[in-house]
Amino acid sequence: MPTKLVILDRDGVINYDSDHFIKTPDEWKPIPGSLEAIARLNQAGYRVVLATNQSGVGRGLFDMAMLNAIHDKMHKLLGQHGGRIDALFYCPHAADSKCACRKPSPGMFEEIAKRFNMGLEGVPAIGDSLRDLQAAAAMGAQPILVKTGKGEKTLAAGGLPENTPVFDDLAAAVKHLLSQAS
Repeated sequence: MPTKLVILDRDGVINYDSDHFIKTPDEWKPIPGSLEAIARLNQAGYRVVLATNQSGVGRGLFDMAMLNAIHDKMHKLLGQHGGRIDALFYCPHAADSKCACRKPSPGMFEEIAKRFNMGLEGVPAIGDSLRDLQAAAAMGAQPILVKTGKGEKTLAAGGLPENTPVFDDLAAAVKHLLSQAS
């Protein structure tokens, strides 16, 4: 049976976002229903992968130890809901670094395809910003917009990749995905 995969952005999808970056575990707060939604994906046989731009590292706002501490908190809270993240990809570079991994570039998605030894055609990729959706579309994944985080602004600005479904939040997107799968 082929691997069932879902790719998620972190800030604004799983947890509340901040214009000042999420710099400490205390600032990382899950959006209601997001942890339960990831657990439902796990229970339905999906592998859940994170692809997140973390330019705060490149800007010197926090270091790798702090990023790891933030992710430890996320993993711990997720575990309390019976969920898990199967792989975590992040771009630590500042926005002006011209790297291949920072979304909207598809570098992280290419790494995910390599790691899981599969094409990403049609794989759901859920994000709250246009760059999340563009990175997904560049690899043939199915971009999905949530209105949490920057999602409302992204929707209002328009220019979404063709056939991008829009949901109120991760819980609603997951409910839809699982209803399509059954």
